[in-house]
Amino acid sequence: MAEKVAGKLSLLSLTGMVVGSMVGAGIFNLPGRFATATGPFGAIIAWLIAGTGMYMLARVFQALAERRPDIDAGVFAYAKAGFGDYMGFLSAFGYWLGSCLGNVFYWVLIGSTLGRFFPEIFGDGSTLIAIAVSLVGVWAFHFMILRGVEQAASINTVVTFAKIVPLIVAVLGFIVFFKYDQFAENFFGGVGMPEKSLVAQVRDTMLITVFVFIGIEGASVYSRFAEKRSDVGSATILGFVGVTGLMVAVTLLPYATAPRAAIAGVANPSLAGALELAVGHWGAVLISIGVLVSVLGAYLAWSLICAEVLFAAAKSSDMPRLFAAQNRNRVPANALWLTNIVVSLFIVSTYWSRDAFNFMLDMTSVTSLLPYLLVAGYGILLARSGAGYETAPRERGRDQIFAWIAVVYTLFMFVAAGLKYVLLVAVLFVPGTILYVWARREQNARLFTPVELIVFLITLVAGAIGTYGLLTGLITP
Repeated sequence: MAEKVAGKLSLLSLTGMVVGSMVGAGIFNLPGRFATATGPFGAIIAWLIAGTGMYMLARVFQALAERRPDIDAGVFAYAKAGFGDYMGFLSAFGYWLGSCLGNVFYWVLIGSTLGRFFPEIFGDGSTLIAIAVSLVGVWAFHFMILRGVEQAASINTVVTFAKIVPLIVAVLGFIVFFKYDQFAENFFGGVGMPEKSLVAQVRDTMLITVFVFIGIEGASVYSRFAEKRSDVGSATILGFVGVTGLMVAVTLLPYATAPRAAIAGVANPSLAGALELAVGHWGAVLISIGVLVSVLGAYLAWSLICAEVLFAAAKSSDMPRLFAAQNRNRVPANALWLTNIVVSLFIVSTYWSRDAFNFMLDMTSVTSLLPYLLVAGYGILLARSGAGYETAPRERGRDQIFAWIAVVYTLFMFVAAGLKYVLLVAVLFVPGTILYVWARREQNARLFTPVELIVFLITLVAGAIGTYGLLTGLITP
C-alpha cells in the first residue's frame, strides 16, 4: 500500500470538504422556503432543473480536474485560463465575496436558531446581541484556523459526520409520519396558499437551490492538497450524489406530514418547525442542535475556502501579493484577516436589513453564479480545443455537451434571480476592482484589454444604477 503523503488530504477528506461545504445552512431551510413558493409538483420540477444543472457543473469540474491537472484552486483559475486576467479576477473576487456573504448568512441563521428559544435576546438573528455573539464567533474561528489548514480540515471531517445524524433522524421521522392524503392535498399547491403559475412557483425556488449546491467545488478549490489528483473529481461526484438525495428528501417529505400553509409559516430554521409539526417539540430541539453543529462546521469549511481563494489568486498575481503570505502553519494569514474583517462588516450591516436572513441567502447565490458560468464556459473552450484529450478523444463531445448545459443553467439562474440582485452584485464588484488595479500595478502590466475594458464599463454602469437604486429606495436590502 502506498504511504500516505504528509500534509495531504485523502479522498475521504476531500469528499468531507464537499459534503461539509454543501450541507450547511441551506438544507435546514428547504421546507419553509419551498413551501412558501410551491407544492410537491413544483418542487420536483425545481429539483430536476437544479439537479441536472448542478450535476452537469459537477461533471465540468471533474473533467477540468482530469484534463488540466496543472491548474490549482480551480474556480477562478479556470476562468482566467479561458477568458483572461480581468475575468479571472472577477471570478476570484466574486467567489470570495459570495463565500463571505455565505459566512454572514451562517451567523444570521445561528442567531435565528437561538431566537427560537430566546426570542427577546436573539430575535431573527440581527439583534445587537446576536451580532455581538456572531462577531465573537468569527474571531474565535479565525484564531483557530491560523493554527493550521490540515488541522481545521480534520475537524471539518468529524463535524460533517456529526451533523448528518439529525438530518437522517428528520428524514426517518417524516417517513414514519408520512400521510399519503396530506401529500396528495399539497401536491399541486395545497389549501390556503395564493394562486400563481407553475413557472412562477419554480422560479421562486431557484435561488435556494443554488445556495444549497454551493460548495460542490470544495474539492476543486483544495486540489493542491489532494493526495491524488484523480480524487478531486471523484470527491466532487460522490459529495454531489449523496447530498442531493438528502436535500430532495428533506424538501418533499414534510409535504406529507402537514398542510403546505403550516410548513410555510414556521420560523427559521424551517426544518426544525416542520419536524415539530410531525413529531412534536423534541424534533425542533434536535434539528436546532443539528443546525448549530452543521453551520459551525460549514463555516469552518468556508472560512478555509475564502482564504484559499484569495491566497491562490495572489500566488498567480491576480490579487495583490500581500495576500500570498503564509504563516508558519501554512495558513494564508493575510487573506484570512481580510476575509474576516469583511465578514464582520457585513454582519454589522444586517442590523439595518429588513430581512437579513433571506437577503444574505439570495446575495450569496447570485454572487456565486458568475464564477460557475465562467467555469462552464471554459469547459466548452477546453473540449472544443482538444487540449488534454489526447488519450481520450471520444470524451470531448460528451464533455462539451455537459458544459453547454451547465452554461444554459447558470444563465437561467441569473434570469430567475432578477435584476435587483444582479445590480447589487455589480455595486460590490466595482470597488473590488481596486484590488485588480493594485495587483496589475505591482506587475507593471496593462490594466485592461479592449474587451476587458468593455466588461469593466458595463460593470461600472450596472454598479452606478444599483447604487442609485439603494440611495433612492428603489432597491431595498
